[in-house]
Amino acid sequence: MNVRENFEPQEWFNVMNGPSRAGLAVILASPSGLTGVLAEATAITQEIRALIASHPTTPLLAAMADAYEHTTPEELRAQRDAAGPQATPRDPKAARDEALQAVRQVMWLVTTKATPEDREAYGALLVRVAERVAGAAKEGGFLGFGGVQVSDAEREAIEEIRRLTATPGGTETPPGPVGGP
Repeated sequence: MNVRENFEPQEWFNVMNGPSRAGLAVILASPSGLTGVLAEATAITQEIRALIASHPTTPLLAAMADAYEHTTPEELRAQRDAAGPQATPRDPKAARDEALQAVRQVMWLVTTKATPEDREAYGALLVRVAERVAGAAKEGGFLGFGGVQVSDAEREAIEEIRRLTATPGGTETPPGPVGGP
């Protein structure tokens, strides 16, 4: 059985978007201006390309790599539509919190519907994306001078993602909805 078949279409869409959500949480923790945001967004794509090039051995990551390579724009739109409408908060902190909630939800899905090896590999992928995004642009500088490579707020976001991807104590109750309490 294909691991993708363990997930409903909207769940698979969320699994596929987990790396982007982890990266977004870091971007929103400490926005770095237009060029910094572009570099950080590019880092998400680069880590996904690295996943595909690595020929992953866990069934979940292999299915993700295959989907990233072979999903057509029409299929992507259908998956996004199946996931339902997504309200986007205008406040960066609220959007960051929503991205972290999405990471929490997707980790619950992967924990309950995939193997422990898949769960571990997927969690490691989310942490790698977060770390790569944080290191993609300096924070707090001016015209490329000064600043730090990884801000305290980005470190906090990475630590929260590490916490969310750690082995949970129990998985009977799913996390609340994105944007919920």
